[in-house]
Amino acid sequence: MPSFAVSRRHAVGLVVTVLVIVVLVTHLLGSKSGPRSVTVEAASGADPTAPPSKGALPAATSAFVVVDVAGAVRRPGVYRLRQGARITDAIARAGGATSRAQIVSVDLAAPLADGEQVLVPSAGDSGSGAVAGVGAAAGGPSTSAPIDLNTATAEQLDTLPGVGPVTAQKIVEYRQTHGPFTSVDQLDAIPGIGAARIADLKGLVVP
Repeated sequence: MPSFAVSRRHAVGLVVTVLVIVVLVTHLLGSKSGPRSVTVEAASGADPTAPPSKGALPAATSAFVVVDVAGAVRRPGVYRLRQGARITDAIARAGGATSRAQIVSVDLAAPLADGEQVLVPSAGDSGSGAVAGVGAAAGGPSTSAPIDLNTATAEQLDTLPGVGPVTAQKIVEYRQTHGPFTSVDQLDAIPGIGAARIADLKGLVVP
């Protein structure tokens, strides 16, 4: 009996020792794997499930500008040019400046802005070339200088006595087709303008 008791106590002690070893090994393995997972997440930076930042979206901008080219150019009109284009590009699109153009009065390197007007003056104009805002050319004729038939816009011609918007547009189309006016009397070729009307316009317009 004494030897059996000793063997039984020895067996129980052995079992307890094995269980303690298993618990310790499990604890050590768990503590080693835990920090490694935390370290990987910390090094990865942003949460992969988070939505993309709004700041990364590109800003939407227009790639073109629309400008009105008027005055001493071969083909006055409204043109669409790329964003960042210069006044020289707008004049080139309008067929280039005429022989009467005072191109030195125009800042050819100035950038274009959407909705602006490029006005190229001609010899004899009292003003200098400039880029004006929309509608800047629609004012009445100057009280100190007559309107130039070769550079005036249809809006400017419309302000003349007896010249409505339809006739004004015909004047613009005539000079685009036949070249610049050399005499006020050439207005007789415009439908709706007769000798009496030309007499009223003399002194108010110049070729």
